[in-house]
Amino acid sequence: MPQALDPSRLYTCCDPAAFDFETTAELPDLQPPVGQERAVEALHFGIGIEREGYNLFVMGPPGAGRKALATRLLKERAAERPTPADWCYVHNFDQPHRPRALEFPPGRGRQFRQDMQQAVDELTTALPALFESDEYRNRAEEIENEFSEREARLLQELGDEAEKRHIALLRTPGGFGLAPMHDGEVISPEAFEKLPEAEQERFRADMEEMGERLHKVIRQAPQWAREKRARFRELNQEFSEFAVGHLIDELEARYQDLPQVVDYLKAVRKDLLEHAEEFRKGEESPMPPFMGGGEHKPSFLRYRVNLLIAHDENGGAPVVYLDRPSYPNLIGRVEHMERMGALVTDFTLIKAGALHEANGGYLLLDARDLLMQPFAWEGLKRTLAAHTIRIDSLAQMLSLVSTVSLEPQPIPLNVKVVLYGERLLYYLLCEYDPDFRELFKVMADFEDEMPRDDASHALYARLIATLVKQDALLPFDRAACARVIEQAAREAEDAERLSTHLQGTLDLLREADHFAREGRLVAVGAPEVETAIAARRRRSERIHQRILDATLRETLRVDTAGARVGQINGLSVIELGGERFGHPTRITANVRIGEGDVLDIQREVELGGAIHSKGVLILSSFLATRYASNQPLSLTASLVFEQTYSEVDGDSASMAELCVLLSALADVPVRQSLAITGSVDQFGQMQAIGAVNEKIEGFFDLCNARGLDGSHGVLIPQANVKHLMLRADVRAACADGRFSIWPVLNVDAAIELLTGVPAGLPDEQGVIPPGSINHRVAGQLLEYSELRQSFAAAGGKTGGKDRKRKSRRSGGDGD
Repeated sequence: MPQALDPSRLYTCCDPAAFDFETTAELPDLQPPVGQERAVEALHFGIGIEREGYNLFVMGPPGAGRKALATRLLKERAAERPTPADWCYVHNFDQPHRPRALEFPPGRGRQFRQDMQQAVDELTTALPALFESDEYRNRAEEIENEFSEREARLLQELGDEAEKRHIALLRTPGGFGLAPMHDGEVISPEAFEKLPEAEQERFRADMEEMGERLHKVIRQAPQWAREKRARFRELNQEFSEFAVGHLIDELEARYQDLPQVVDYLKAVRKDLLEHAEEFRKGEESPMPPFMGGGEHKPSFLRYRVNLLIAHDENGGAPVVYLDRPSYPNLIGRVEHMERMGALVTDFTLIKAGALHEANGGYLLLDARDLLMQPFAWEGLKRTLAAHTIRIDSLAQMLSLVSTVSLEPQPIPLNVKVVLYGERLLYYLLCEYDPDFRELFKVMADFEDEMPRDDASHALYARLIATLVKQDALLPFDRAACARVIEQAAREAEDAERLSTHLQGTLDLLREADHFAREGRLVAVGAPEVETAIAARRRRSERIHQRILDATLRETLRVDTAGARVGQINGLSVIELGGERFGHPTRITANVRIGEGDVLDIQREVELGGAIHSKGVLILSSFLATRYASNQPLSLTASLVFEQTYSEVDGDSASMAELCVLLSALADVPVRQSLAITGSVDQFGQMQAIGAVNEKIEGFFDLCNARGLDGSHGVLIPQANVKHLMLRADVRAACADGRFSIWPVLNVDAAIELLTGVPAGLPDEQGVIPPGSINHRVAGQLLEYSELRQSFAAAGGKTGGKDRKRKSRRSGGDGD
């Protein structure tokens, strides 16, 4: 029969005397994280390789330091890389709805914007002043006089010729007219009718001829107007060249190494000269150029520069983290303004996205946040595949609005994207998104835990010192560090491992610091760490306490004394809000003659998970193989977790279910002062389970509340001994002999402890000792088989009614 564990094996201490420091203030900093060598190697590789598709996915549990490590390594690498280019959007004079993108060396984009703004400021005052100068007025007056004199001369010649023919050239509000004269006076119509017929005919002929000549002169007026406008345009361009020419020449010389910029400046020069006269009053157009105001009333807005992205020279590559990766925040957007009841926009309202900011560097994103934003994941994939950033409006893509918008010129993209998230997201994307593996070829997997030894203790102490300094906490003494390390092992659920969950460790340090400051201490000690752990447990134990109270009041039935046939104490664990606790559950079994079925009531009512059902099928296989290999298994059994009203899953109760079945078949009571946890394989071997510490403590709390008498204890798998990191009160009870923990290898050892009856292993001849558990079970199954055969011979059926032995119905309480 197995022996109870020695109390020293229930908890693996960290000896403070092994540390060579008094407080963490003496320790050098350590760059976290600890125990992530594989992840660090993968990150270095993924960050360093400059090939298409080698973006990274950093996966691991939250709080493991994924983002912090990735950010630190990215910044180290970014400092060694060249600073990427600046980008500006400017007006496209040929296609106003498609703004041009200009690339500048780092730092020069901001300078170009300043230069253009300065040039525009000068032009806003210089052009109107130039057109108001005396020289311009004189030249304009000369042109006006020239065309006025030309018109006056022709009209004078025409008037002189008409006067010779006694015809008057008259100016009227409606234009020019001709009328006959006599003695220098215009003849009235009545007087004209009294003239001789020959005289009238002569006047008519002369007036018709003079009218044709007058019309010919008048028809020349539009041509003279065009000539005059052309002369004024030439004059305006000539004078504008004085104001515009030297400014643009200076800019072209300054940016002569950037051909795209020089081309843009030439377009600016051309546009300014073509529309110079329209700036004579220096007025701004109320509408953007492409909205109608720019075609006839150009404004200086079109010559501004929208500095999209600017970098400091020698600043290194950017590292950008986007906490809300929506589509516009990621790709960029074109904003609109309301004017006169309409939404309008222009190139100055183009806003950069995170991809613009990270272009030439690195972009860090939370995978879960990215996937939750509509169209953001598809937009990122499309941008990475195309190697260009194209700003598209989601509203227009989905035909939600019909406002006039822009189509900015796409910008080339060269960025390394680093996603971080949980493992489940990575594997789901690999499985269901065919593009994912092509775009994210490097995976960095963070460890949940690290090996525990003296070297790792020293390393973890340095990690504690670093976190303490970074968060400006009180120094921790060596005993406090030892207690934090022990708690890290508890969090890892393994006495031989330490949790790498940095956030959990930092939270514990902060809470211990709080209690130390309340006590006006200069350093944090082990009592303050213990207080923080106890306070955390206290804050989250309401439900645990409610279940314990319900059990103590026997609302939930769990026996911790006596013995019963077909009833056993299993152990369950509940996890809520990041905290978990264990509690005992009563498992019962009934057996009867049947056709070899083990009925899992939880599964039948859909309150059992798949893993739990698997465990029941495994124990059914064990029963048939061990006890009915040469005969039909003429058994029908039912198993149930009593008073459970939600889904039960996991196979950690399969050994308990097997033992309670053996108890029912052998008609041997199980000690209710014991509980058991562990899974079973088809050979009856006991297998490790999770949350062993919480399960033991859950049963201990109930027994302790009812009073420990030395008979209470828990059976656990032998493989779980290395995972034990039990609370101090549990360890103290075990040391005093009031509570015990037994490691178990197989079902035979378990049933012996639970019943006090030998399991009964077969000897060399295969004979099982009479009176043993195995002998009783085999005998009962043989009886069932014979009864079933007799019923079959008599034409009866074996599956309709329960048939149980009277002693099994009574279920006595004796040992």
